[in-house]
Amino acid sequence: MTSKKQLKARIRARMAKTGESYTTARHHVVGPAVGAAATAADGGWRFSGGRHPSSAAIAAVLLNQGAVVSEPLVFLAGGGIGAGYILWEFKHDGARHVTLGFRNQWQYHDRWMAKTLGRLGVPYEEHRTSGVRAASRRLAAELDAGRPCVVLPDRYHLGYWHLPASLDGHGGHPVVAYRRDADGVFLDDRGQAPIHIPQERFDAARARVGSYGNVLHVLGEAEPDEATLAGAAREGLRDCAEHLSAASDSFSLPAWRKWARLLTDTRNAKAWPKVFADRQGLADALLSVWEGAEPVGMDGGNLRDLFADALDEAATLLERPALEELAGRFREIHALWHDLAETALPAEVPEFARIRELTAAIKESVMADGTAGDPAAARASRELWGARAAANDSLAAAGDPAPLFAALGTRLGAVHEAERAAVARLAELTA
Repeated sequence: MTSKKQLKARIRARMAKTGESYTTARHHVVGPAVGAAATAADGGWRFSGGRHPSSAAIAAVLLNQGAVVSEPLVFLAGGGIGAGYILWEFKHDGARHVTLGFRNQWQYHDRWMAKTLGRLGVPYEEHRTSGVRAASRRLAAELDAGRPCVVLPDRYHLGYWHLPASLDGHGGHPVVAYRRDADGVFLDDRGQAPIHIPQERFDAARARVGSYGNVLHVLGEAEPDEATLAGAAREGLRDCAEHLSAASDSFSLPAWRKWARLLTDTRNAKAWPKVFADRQGLADALLSVWEGAEPVGMDGGNLRDLFADALDEAATLLERPALEELAGRFREIHALWHDLAETALPAEVPEFARIRELTAAIKESVMADGTAGDPAAARASRELWGARAAANDSLAAAGDPAPLFAALGTRLGAVHEAERAAVARLAELTA
């Protein structure tokens, strides 16, 4: 019989090799869970897993209120996929990091929550409390009343991802706070086990990022009927087509074309040959591309597969079989993103292979074991950040990265063309 330790090792190995999420990798290793084994719980709270933080948080709260709405359908109600690219350069430590936006309005948590919940017919309250103590009291009151809350804390201060201090204040993703005790708050972050955060640390994490500090969404009870879900799907599809047909080269499909050009441009100050002329921080940038595009990362990956699943559901709800064909196209686009991520951080390079393994180990520990997996996650993190620093030094002493940048640009150009054609078809189907 396979031991738990052997099972975890096999899941981690698959995550590192394929870039898959914990849920998908586990499914491939052990098959789908059945019956009682399909749902882990903490008291009255049921863990439902999930792929993307925003959509998974809403789906989890609705499930625990008795309304079963799939995560793909929640994701579609919010407008489905998006596009965005930012290259950050940090002078304090020489780090370079790539932020990729794959969800509709990925840069606006509150706007996305409002339109998603509105389309699904879910009543909600949004609170923004400026003071740390007042925000803590508000959350405590909601949890004591049995109302789980969607919150947006800073990842570094939460602690369970074991990030370095250089990432203090870099933000985070939505999680569900579902109960508390005398010492802290219990979170659901798409995993299968509770994550317990000491109260003082949790309060600091919620308050850290000023643009959305202490934001809290309390979802009222709702049970969307088929007509409501069909309407949400219809509006989400139109929103997606309109949003990705826009001309913005920061927050719509032209962002991919702009990034592709910057990979080989030699004049623009933000072009990769300029930014990485000293080759400093190159491994971090490549890793952030891999983490951003693949589901093994903290944000859920490029989300084109999640959108494809949503299109399949919408095809049935709206009686539009053509959406199933389009779903197949977006699964092909998901594979194009996987190819780009593999080019950025190929497993054939031993240094990169180890970084991928450690990244997967942290994610698996958090998803599978929650707080109980914290010691393993901490050990993997210590080795990971040492390996990242070594890889940065190694690439700084390596040869000309121009061929790599050209290869990434070619693949990104293919992604842009494929998504442009797919979105044009979506616009036709929703006109």
